[in-house]
Amino acid sequence: MSAPLTAMVLAAGLGQRMRPITDRCPKPLVRIGGRPMLDHALGRLEQAGIARAVVNVHHLAGQIEAHLGQVRGVAVTVSDERDALLETGGGVKRALPLLGPEFLVMNSDSLWTERQESNVGRLLAAWDPARMDALLLLADRDSLGYDGAGDFDLDATGRLARRRPGGVAPHVYAGVGILKASSFQDTPDGAFSLNLVFDRAIAADRLYGLRLDGEWLHVGTPDAIRAAEERLAATR
Repeated sequence: MSAPLTAMVLAAGLGQRMRPITDRCPKPLVRIGGRPMLDHALGRLEQAGIARAVVNVHHLAGQIEAHLGQVRGVAVTVSDERDALLETGGGVKRALPLLGPEFLVMNSDSLWTERQESNVGRLLAAWDPARMDALLLLADRDSLGYDGAGDFDLDATGRLARRRPGGVAPHVYAGVGILKASSFQDTPDGAFSLNLVFDRAIAADRLYGLRLDGEWLHVGTPDAIRAAEERLAATR
């Protein structure tokens, strides 16, 4: 099976929970351990052998574009969303002509530690488009900085089901997955969430998950920055 060669990096969000930092600096450029979070994400792609990335921009877009002009190792194309904030699904849909039939999608603020093997590489190796419409990288609910109820249950075959209403689930979407362009047929024009694509895949028994080998670092607020930096430093 061939693996996707292009990634979509989602960098257009407002980063409202990271305010006041994000009033002047877009969240993808917030530094963790001396590097912008966007550089951590692009570095993971390069490590896994993905040579092309599409990065969408909206909030403080000029800062991100200027930074991307200095990036080496991954060839980057910008998907401009200055005209409208399209959310995760709408942003991917706008960029589909640049992505190909199968592609990796990654939140620009996805941050984690690794043990030995690249988690993006593991995801690419596990991808099976004959069985899957989407394959998501999963973190444990007790990950650093995360205080939610979890997103998914994972069965023995790797299939995912949503957390039951009012309950908890052991796994959290870590912000990285592999998707098909065909999954965006008949989706709304404008803004919508990737959760629509995930839920359609669940309904077809074609949403799968892979557990992250390492520790996910959820950096959602300014208070979480120091804890993430300390955890990264401890793994070096």
